[in-house]
Amino acid sequence: MKIALIQQSNTANIAENINKLEKNIRETASQGAKLIVLQEIHNGLYFCQTEDVSVFDQAETIPGPSTERFGKLAKELGLVIVLSLFEKRAPGLYHNTAVVLEKDGSIAGMYRKMHIPDDPAYYEKFYFTPGDLGFEPIQTSVGKLGVLICWDQWYPEAARLMAMSGAEVLIYPTAIGWESSDTDEEKERQRTAWVTIQRSHAVANGIPVISCNRVGYEADPSGITKGIQFWGTSFIAGPQGEIVAQTADNKDENLVFELDLKRTETVRRWWPFFRDRRIDAYDDLMKRWRK
Repeated sequence: MKIALIQQSNTANIAENINKLEKNIRETASQGAKLIVLQEIHNGLYFCQTEDVSVFDQAETIPGPSTERFGKLAKELGLVIVLSLFEKRAPGLYHNTAVVLEKDGSIAGMYRKMHIPDDPAYYEKFYFTPGDLGFEPIQTSVGKLGVLICWDQWYPEAARLMAMSGAEVLIYPTAIGWESSDTDEEKERQRTAWVTIQRSHAVANGIPVISCNRVGYEADPSGITKGIQFWGTSFIAGPQGEIVAQTADNKDENLVFELDLKRTETVRRWWPFFRDRRIDAYDDLMKRWRK
């Protein structure tokens, strides 16, 4: 599977951002990519730094303008594309939604973000209703894709359920970065933890992980914080957690890499974690906390 990750900085001009994405998609397609992964909420700025009801005007239906435009591009270039959209499902009901477009331009499937953060500069609970589609991989012409979104990447349960349902690869469109008041040491601890937890999902499940983050500085419109410096560092990890390709942390970058999906079977024979799981002893995982 030849994969492309498009790591890009955005502005408030949505039309320009989309044009930039299309240019990068065409460029990676010319290099032979057949699966294109875009970052979280890729059409505009990461608007969750503040709570502003006018931002809901940016949401769109699915199918809608983005699935139509990128669907035409997918069909023209013969690509599978993973989109990340602000979905308007109904008045007052919105989701953070990934849409997978098949190479004929049709919608192969959707995933609605399940874990929704609510932290300073990441006020996502104000905008997004938790997903209700479960952890179901999406079948495509390039394979069975386990698509999750950003905050989901910290939860081993989500990765495990996708793998148990037959996902051949885990995909995480992401928007994460540093607040400028953190020390350099703390910043590096945060980024290292982010990479490490996703590599651990690859190891524990014996499948590759694809993580596509945004990059660049975005100011806090309220002025309360000093904004977010998104740290890029998009990467692909193999089924033993090995980093096989990675971008820089400070610039727009397209990453194209050919991934060997057959290696999953070999690794799972070496490390048969699914064989040795004690499913008879895990009932307490369904509890919020265990005394």
